[in-house]
Amino acid sequence: MISDMKMPVMSGMDLFTEIQQILPHLPVIFLTAYGTIPDAVTALKKGAVDYISKPFDGRVLVKKINDILSEKQPAKNQPTGNQPAMMDMSNTSLIEDGFYWGKSPGMKELYRVTQKVAASQMSVLILGESGVGKECIAKYIHRYSLKKNHPYIVVDCGSTPAGILESELFGHMKGSFTHAIQDKTGLIEAAHKGTLFLDEIGNISQDMQSRLLRFLEDKQIRRVGAIKEIHVDCRVLSATNADLTADIEKGNFRQDLYYRLKGITLTIPPLRERKEDILALANLFLTKYSNDHHLPRAILTDETLDLLENYTWPGNIRELKNALEAGIVLCKNNTITPLDLQLEAARSKVSQPSENIPGFSIGDSEKETIIRALKKTNGVQKNAAELLNISRRSIHYKVKKYDIKISECKR
Repeated sequence: MISDMKMPVMSGMDLFTEIQQILPHLPVIFLTAYGTIPDAVTALKKGAVDYISKPFDGRVLVKKINDILSEKQPAKNQPTGNQPAMMDMSNTSLIEDGFYWGKSPGMKELYRVTQKVAASQMSVLILGESGVGKECIAKYIHRYSLKKNHPYIVVDCGSTPAGILESELFGHMKGSFTHAIQDKTGLIEAAHKGTLFLDEIGNISQDMQSRLLRFLEDKQIRRVGAIKEIHVDCRVLSATNADLTADIEKGNFRQDLYYRLKGITLTIPPLRERKEDILALANLFLTKYSNDHHLPRAILTDETLDLLENYTWPGNIRELKNALEAGIVLCKNNTITPLDLQLEAARSKVSQPSENIPGFSIGDSEKETIIRALKKTNGVQKNAAELLNISRRSIHYKVKKYDIKISECKR
C-alpha cells in the first residue's frame, strides 16, 4: 500500500492503524511532506516499510516497490565508471552493499567522503569501536575502486598469533622452518593488483610493524626463507578500534608506519551518537531475521522502542543485531518485550541514563554498563564481554580507557 500521510477524510496514521488490523503483513510506504515527517517516523516505529519525502522521483518509488515485491534488500545503485552512483541520502533508509549508511549527519558525511576515497588510490585507515562496521566500509571502498576486479584480501591481525602472522602475510619457502613442507604464497602477494585489508592493525608486534613499513615504502616483500624479493602492487586499507596516537606516545606503535597507513582517515561514529538511525536499523534487522527464522515479522512494544533508543549499545550495530535476533526467537505472541532482547539493562530493569540528563555523559553510561557486567561476572573480562556482546579486545580497551579497577568489581 502506498498512502499519503495527510488526506481530507482520514489521516495516513488512522488508515495505517486499520490496515494493520486487517492485513498486518501488508508492506506500507508513506508519501510525506516536510511537516508530516514526524508522523512518518512514528509509522516506521509501528511497522511501516519506508517513507518518501515530497517532492520525489517516481523512479525511486517504483524501485522501492519492486524491491519489496521481490522480498530482497534494495539493490545498490549501479556505478558509472569507477565511482559509486550517488545515493539519495535525504530519502533512503536502505542498506547498500550490506552497510546501512543512515540519516544522521555523521553518517551522511562519512558516505560522502567514502565515495571520494573509493575512487582514489590512497591508503585508508578506518577507525571506530568494535561492531560499528569497519570491514563493511573496507569492502565498499574496494568494490568501487579501480581495483574492484582484482583480489580483496582480508587479514585479521588481532586473532592471528604473532609467530604465524609473518608467514601468513609474507609467505614462506619450503624447508624454511619445521612444518614448511611446501612453498606458500603470502596474503600480501595474493593481493597483487587488488586490495589488502589489515583488520585490527593496532595489535601487530614491533617486528611486524618494521616489516610492514618496509613493504609500504618500496612495494617489495621477501618470503620467509627466500633470498629474492617480489614486487607487489596493492592498495592497503587498515582498521582498528585502538587509539594509535596514544600507542605511539607509549612507544607501542611506530609513528612512521602510522603515517603510511593513514593516507586518509575515516572514523565511523558509534551507534549511541547516531540515535536517529537506531529504529531504521531495527526495522531492517526485524525483517531480515524474521525471514531467516521463517517467522512472522515481530512487533516491538513501546517499552522496547524506548529501550532501543536510550540504550548506549557498547557493542554497536553488532550488539543491536544480536539483540533483535534473540528477541525474534524468544518473544511470545510475535511481540518483542525488553526482556526478550537479552540486554543487561533490560534484565536488571535499570534504564541507561540519557546524555541529556545533567551530570551524566555517554562515556559515564558506557563505563557504568561495563562495571555492572564485570561485577556480575566477578571481574572476569571474557565473561563480561560475552554478556555485553562485544569482543575481548574491545572490553580490554574500554577497561583501560575508563581506568576501571578490576579488583573492585570482584565479590
